[in-house]
Amino acid sequence: MPTTDAARAAHAVEVPSAEEAASAAHDEPGRLVDLRSDTVTRPGQAMRRAMAEAEVGDDVFGDDPTVNALQERIAGLLGFEAALFVSSGTQSNLCALLTHCGRGDEYIAGQMAHLYRWEGGGAAVLGGIQPQPLAHRADGTLDPGDIAAAVKPDDAHFARTRLLCLENTIGGRAVSLDYLKTATHVARDHGLATHLDGARLFNAAVAAGGDPYEQARLIAGHFDSVSVCFSKGLGAPVGSALVGSREFVAEARRWRKVLGGGMRQAGVLAAGALYALDHQVTRLADDHANAALFADALQDLPGLTMEPSGTNMVFARSAPGVDTDEIRDRLERRGVLCGGYPGQLRFVFHLDVTRADTERAVRIVRETLAGTATG
Repeated sequence: MPTTDAARAAHAVEVPSAEEAASAAHDEPGRLVDLRSDTVTRPGQAMRRAMAEAEVGDDVFGDDPTVNALQERIAGLLGFEAALFVSSGTQSNLCALLTHCGRGDEYIAGQMAHLYRWEGGGAAVLGGIQPQPLAHRADGTLDPGDIAAAVKPDDAHFARTRLLCLENTIGGRAVSLDYLKTATHVARDHGLATHLDGARLFNAAVAAGGDPYEQARLIAGHFDSVSVCFSKGLGAPVGSALVGSREFVAEARRWRKVLGGGMRQAGVLAAGALYALDHQVTRLADDHANAALFADALQDLPGLTMEPSGTNMVFARSAPGVDTDEIRDRLERRGVLCGGYPGQLRFVFHLDVTRADTERAVRIVRETLAGTATG
């Protein structure tokens, strides 16, 4: 694939060493360790330079060269014909659902799938598309038998089942290639299209071992469409991509416009995503290692059970009577931010969290739970 001037500008910027980045990060007094999500990352100086120097045009007219370079890059990397740059993972998933399904159609997804549970019910609200949620197994996957049983008969009493949606990673857990092959085979046997919410696709690819770009392509190859996010672990400030066939992406582009997602000189944002693809994929292994260290160091905490995901997330399940909201507030006062829900805390590791930050977070969590912190 030819390399445009815009792509070269995004790739050729100076990359600071890990030591320089760590040193700069710890020059700030009272630094917070922000483990709420991997969406909180901030672009470094090299990424900012790539964005500032990006060649731009009007992407609604299709003539932003940096957006075009990004779309060509991610489509080719994942083995698809075309890609569409969008503002968010939610918009990417919604464009996919609206493209695969019509009013009165149905998609199958997990009960805790992001595109079912956490995206405002957009497919139902805006597309008249019915979700059919299924229970997850312990590893986050859906039982292939449940998928088959959920497909509705061709009968006027039922919504028309059109699409199976899977997620990888799901709750931070990477899903195996064997499972993806089995589940998508069931879908195709029943005439369904398949979509992957791969917001953290590259975390799954790194967890699989070997070349992460090749692993990402293998994962994506089981699906008709894939959404991948640049603003989570990859560290770009904004943006996701939806990949599929040329015809699919052309229709998704129309839905992006309907949803108000047409961006003009979006190459400024696309340059950050290009930089992330080139420089911030393999380093996801550092986040996984920090998450594992954090979980291992806190296995004996009173009142909480640490459950590492195998990638960049650690979940802490609370014992009965333990107030996780109070724990989260106490941790915040000590300089560690985390997410979670009643009965659970979530710690997410990312490129702005160093090994020293991880060790500091371990100490603060331990002191807080042991009752030795003064707040």
